[in-house]
Amino acid sequence: MLTLFHAPWSRSSRLVWLVEELGADCRIEYCDIRRMDGAGAADPKNPHPDGKVPALLHDGALITESAAVALYLTGLHPEAGLGFPPGAPERGPLLTWLFWGAGEFEPSLWNRVTGAVDAAVTRLLEALWEGPWLMGDRFTVADVLIGSTVAWAREHLPESPVLDAYVERLAGRPAHARALARDGAPPQYAEAS
Repeated sequence: MLTLFHAPWSRSSRLVWLVEELGADCRIEYCDIRRMDGAGAADPKNPHPDGKVPALLHDGALITESAAVALYLTGLHPEAGLGFPPGAPERGPLLTWLFWGAGEFEPSLWNRVTGAVDAAVTRLLEALWEGPWLMGDRFTVADVLIGSTVAWAREHLPESPVLDAYVERLAGRPAHARALARDGAPPQYAEAS
């Protein structure tokens, strides 16, 4: 059974719309969230680790973050024609748009509206305190994508032995060393004369 945890007039509204576009048999579980104006509160029935929405439960599996929920739901309902199967030439551009929206467009707008960096770093640290990887004992593709971001942005993040240890663990992976060898020489910038 699909259950979408949703707070009215929030970012999860777009997932309610997607559920309707897909014709998905999905129960909507209304919940409260903390709002930017200080209203609302974390809702104990909401399984999202940050108390945000959307959160989707499907047969015990929890999916959060709009792009992930959207991709998951679209994959469950290919007959709706809103996505493309793996291997289809259109799938790459679709994934690009989904992840550009979630990874570039929204954060740039959100960071302009409110400083969200502290909350993001807190979530990262909480996962790594339980670690050693983002998903506990198992190294995953999430560590490759998020870990590489942490590594290049390390000097711009707060001082933290937890983050330092994470970067060291990442750098110690044999595949990381092989990737560095294949990456190519860093660009050289000529000094202005």
